[in-house]
Amino acid sequence: MKYLSALFALMIIVSCDNKSKSLQYSSVAIEPIYEDSLSIRAIELMDGSLAFAANKGVFGSVDLNQGIVRTNVQAYDSILPQFRAVAHTATDFFMLSIANPALLYKTGDQGNMELVYKEEDDRVFYDAMKFWNNKEGIAIGDSMDGCLSIIITRDGGSTWNKMPCSSLPKASNGEGAFAASNTNIDMIGGDTWIATTKGNVYYSPDKGKTWTVFSTPILNKTETEGIYSIAFFDSNLGFAIGGDYTKPENNRSNKAVTRDGGKSWQLVADGKDPGYMSCVQFVPHGGGNDLVAVGFNGISYSGDMGSNWKKLSDEPFYTLRFLNDSIAYAAGSGRIAKLTFK
Repeated sequence: MKYLSALFALMIIVSCDNKSKSLQYSSVAIEPIYEDSLSIRAIELMDGSLAFAANKGVFGSVDLNQGIVRTNVQAYDSILPQFRAVAHTATDFFMLSIANPALLYKTGDQGNMELVYKEEDDRVFYDAMKFWNNKEGIAIGDSMDGCLSIIITRDGGSTWNKMPCSSLPKASNGEGAFAASNTNIDMIGGDTWIATTKGNVYYSPDKGKTWTVFSTPILNKTETEGIYSIAFFDSNLGFAIGGDYTKPENNRSNKAVTRDGGKSWQLVADGKDPGYMSCVQFVPHGGGNDLVAVGFNGISYSGDMGSNWKKLSDEPFYTLRFLNDSIAYAAGSGRIAKLTFK
């Protein structure tokens, strides 16, 4: 029996060691896979393809196995919408435009995009979208009438309903989100976090039914400052990044970590690069240690939960998604690329 106990103890030690081990990347290889005169801020990995939506009403997909790119244009009357948010379920792809009118499309049964939600108001501006499961999803936008704009579907995206301000926390003056990378929403199970321009994190434990607001030390004094991207590794460990895109070299108060599900946040690498970044993601199988951040000033990597960073490339991107622990896809001004980390 004592030998079994020793074996179990050893297995636990090894398991914990594997969980905490960093991948320790030192370089990244960049391979363009699609180039066009577009601003691409929203991408989504779907069943062997990378779906995207951009400005000029353009949306499409890249077959990751064959490299075939398919694009189309979705117009609304004479408007070519600017899409900055996409999401998907097992059966459908969704894309959401910014500004007035807000237009949310889903793949239709006949192969054409179907308009499932429209909101007309001079103040409307939607920023990000994500699904909890194949039935329930959320999109968020800038505040109107004293609260964030939050629309939710519970039927697979066929219908969307806007939450009334009476069911939401009161927003700070001018509070919204940045439509920079479609990464200011993240989810783990039913837990949901939304990052805002005011450096706040909205938290829901029940898929958007109720909300609590937690503050962070991320700078947020001007309209161009705040949290641009948020990512969670599990229900406790999360990371927020942002800054000021008009002063991208400013590296103070723009990176923070939480270890209690967003209730409290601590600045990390304060006064150290990177400065402004528009997207941050945890690396799969990095044990919560490994993070990659991108922005129009390059690609940076941390192997210790954001305490220290190294710049891997000056190549500019707006957003990225990991396929596995060494390959990611990133999009930016005029291109989508495959990133291989080593």
